[in-house]
Amino acid sequence: MADTSDFRNGLCIEFNGKLWTIVEFQHVKPGKGPAFVRTKLKNLETGKVVDNTFTSGVKITTVRIERRPYQFLFKDDMGYNFMNLETFEQIPVEESKIDNFDLMKEGQEVEIIFHAEKEMVLQVELPPFVEMEITYTEPGLKGDTATNTLKPATVETGAEIRVPLFIDTGERIKIDTRDRSYSERVKA
Repeated sequence: MADTSDFRNGLCIEFNGKLWTIVEFQHVKPGKGPAFVRTKLKNLETGKVVDNTFTSGVKITTVRIERRPYQFLFKDDMGYNFMNLETFEQIPVEESKIDNFDLMKEGQEVEIIFHAEKEMVLQVELPPFVEMEITYTEPGLKGDTATNTLKPATVETGAEIRVPLFIDTGERIKIDTRDRSYSERVKA
């Protein structure tokens, strides 16, 4: 058992019979009344993010989770198949447990989050940034770098993201997997 003073980003808790992770939190001490903690919680089963307020000092049940390095191998009718980089054991994971699954390339390293007591996959986390090649986008215009305008582009995995106007087909870019945004060009 823990209480609200133990809150930190990434902490996994059991709340209303489901597993949640704390995305962000803020301790609030108003002038009148008791202190409280405002949180954003992400459901580990559905991925839904909700706001919740806890009274300061309330007891919560924490869940022990483990992060293990895995490598994405391939996708088949069982789901996405990953290999443990330490034991070489392979496991299938369904698409719903992977955020931005369309930004994953074969051979890419990821972290799989497991419920420590039940040995159950909770979530697959991609690295913060991935490098991809643009397979199709409308032609860029020379000198079109001053505006902050974006155009759609398709990358090698088939995912569509928004890139600046000066990016052309065949270029390699870095993508932020947390919000699917263009980060920068990758120098050859």
